[in-house]
Amino acid sequence: MTPRDAADANNNRWSDLDRPPLNGAGLRRALVRDGGQGLYTGVEVVGRTGSTNSDLVARAVAGDADEGAVLVAEEQTAGRGRLDRRWTAPPRSGLFFSVLLKPAEVPMARWGWLPLLTGVAVATGLARGAGVDTALKWPNDLLVTVGDDERKAGGILAERAGEDGVVVGVGINVTLRAAELPVPQAGSLALAGAVSTDRETLLRAVLRSLEDWYGRWRAAGGDPGVSGLQEAYAAGCATLGRTVRAELPGDRALVGEAVAIDGDGRLVIATEEGVQEPVGAGDIVHLRAA
Repeated sequence: MTPRDAADANNNRWSDLDRPPLNGAGLRRALVRDGGQGLYTGVEVVGRTGSTNSDLVARAVAGDADEGAVLVAEEQTAGRGRLDRRWTAPPRSGLFFSVLLKPAEVPMARWGWLPLLTGVAVATGLARGAGVDTALKWPNDLLVTVGDDERKAGGILAERAGEDGVVVGVGINVTLRAAELPVPQAGSLALAGAVSTDRETLLRAVLRSLEDWYGRWRAAGGDPGVSGLQEAYAAGCATLGRTVRAELPGDRALVGEAVAIDGDGRLVIATEEGVQEPVGAGDIVHLRAA
């Protein structure tokens, strides 16, 4: 038995029969194609780690990971979102994974589209695999509807990995139950009425969608318009058309209507003073429904 398949060995000692472990060997067979014909070069499933992003960044910097390496954890003890917010969930209740990307042919100025690209890919994959409409809250949250409420069911974190790489990490609540929600604003695919919560099916769908969108974007030299990425993100973005408050660096806040995603992936906010200001970093609060 190899260390990467340690999670597979738990098949005979599940602590929750509704949450079977992932099959690393099966995922590799489904996603890694011979002869370098696809994006993915390896898929490793570990039972428990602090953060798949931190682990994969460290491997990339050390030269121990190739582009297309995928690291999946059944449980994260120190998962992180933007602004170093913590992400915790019961073992095997979600999908927690990271992918190493090295878009050498894309100008670095366009790499900021990678978290938005990942959001489009995840939403597309979940629509196919789970039958759930997932909306995107700029810049990196995945939203689902539970009853009449819009809830956060996932998030995306992109981090530089050396001079030539970016690790994109994704966390998705799949079978999280109401009593397990960390905050009332959280949700899961199960609570949103998913037709399937089989994590292997969902992970394959999401990773295939990521491979497709990344291939289009890379073939277009990272151009978000030519690749269709800018249009797709805007179509799925729940932030557009709403009054929002952008909490910006330096304790500054900006209130206005979110009107567009510009060519650099920034959120354009129109203020009451008639000024349209692009926001590239900050925390966004939705103030009214679309």
